[in-house]
Amino acid sequence: MFDKDTLVSVIVPVYNTEPYLAQCLDSILAQTHGRLEIVVLDDGSTDGSPAIMDAYAARDDRVRVIHKRNEGYGATCNRGLREASGDWVAIVEPDDWIEPAMYGRMLAFAGTLNGRIDVVKTPYWRIIDADTPEQLKLNCSYRRRVRPPRQPFSIEEAPRLLTHHPSIWSALYRRGFLEEFGIAFHEIPGAGWADNPFLIDTLCQARGIAYLDEPFYCYREETDEKFAASTRANPMLAFDRWQDMCDSLERIGVVDEGVWRAHASRGFTYLSGVLASVGADRDDVREAMTAMFSRMDPNLVLTDSRIPPECRRLFCETMGLPVPKMHPLRYAGRLVGEGLYTLANTSPAFTLRQTKRFLRNRQARDKA
Repeated sequence: MFDKDTLVSVIVPVYNTEPYLAQCLDSILAQTHGRLEIVVLDDGSTDGSPAIMDAYAARDDRVRVIHKRNEGYGATCNRGLREASGDWVAIVEPDDWIEPAMYGRMLAFAGTLNGRIDVVKTPYWRIIDADTPEQLKLNCSYRRRVRPPRQPFSIEEAPRLLTHHPSIWSALYRRGFLEEFGIAFHEIPGAGWADNPFLIDTLCQARGIAYLDEPFYCYREETDEKFAASTRANPMLAFDRWQDMCDSLERIGVVDEGVWRAHASRGFTYLSGVLASVGADRDDVREAMTAMFSRMDPNLVLTDSRIPPECRRLFCETMGLPVPKMHPLRYAGRLVGEGLYTLANTSPAFTLRQTKRFLRNRQARDKA
């Protein structure tokens, strides 16, 4: 199950990523774990991507190409899941790449553990300002922070994994587990943040998660300007996906406070991004914010030190609750700790950049 003969199915959903696709496929083919089935799905691309993937399939019989009409990220990944025949399933987005030891190291680590394992999870590399002279390769924001009391573990023992970027591609999923629970992507038009509910459906139903605190996946992170532009174009997207995740938690029957606290924290992260990009004057933003708050447990929100005081105050004012006494010094101490972690985990220049971003978001929340 975890040896050199283990078959890993790698799903690559492609839509118009011609400039990056060769780098992506080269990195998968270069894996030290050679027993791979690479399912490359052309989601109706209109650029040179189909020709590139066909050329790779002609050169290496591990590559299998499926051309289909445009249906979006979720539907394309689902087609990949149906086509996969490996013991384990991985996803690589076509504008990213992976380091050679990724699947070999993940399988070897899982092989050292006892008990059922449904998901093998790792952190990832953030590629900032990709393909420019200023490109940076930085640790993600949960490396060295996920410390389960045992391995393998359940999500209740490390809910921090639910507070950060979904990063569903820095993982291996046991195919039998996905089939047992009928786990699939929501088939949302376009990209649509379909990774959000998939994160909940996998990690919250896994009987055993193995976490290897070593990054291999290189994620091309979009610029702040691009993120703000996409948020302005569709500010409801973040709220919709948070609600989908909430639906999944309720359907699965999750009652653990740590998991629900993590989900509430994610909601405030998404809200901060929306407020910083479009403000709080729009009726639809106010309505979506109120709908999100109505599904949060006030006790969990008001006792969570990760949520900024101004966010808790906004929550109380929106929901008609008395505003409790805040302890700004306690939160300030947490901010200092967060800054020191970011400094150690990334670089001084990036820490300054993130601090400025935080202050912009805080100013937007204060105006809400």
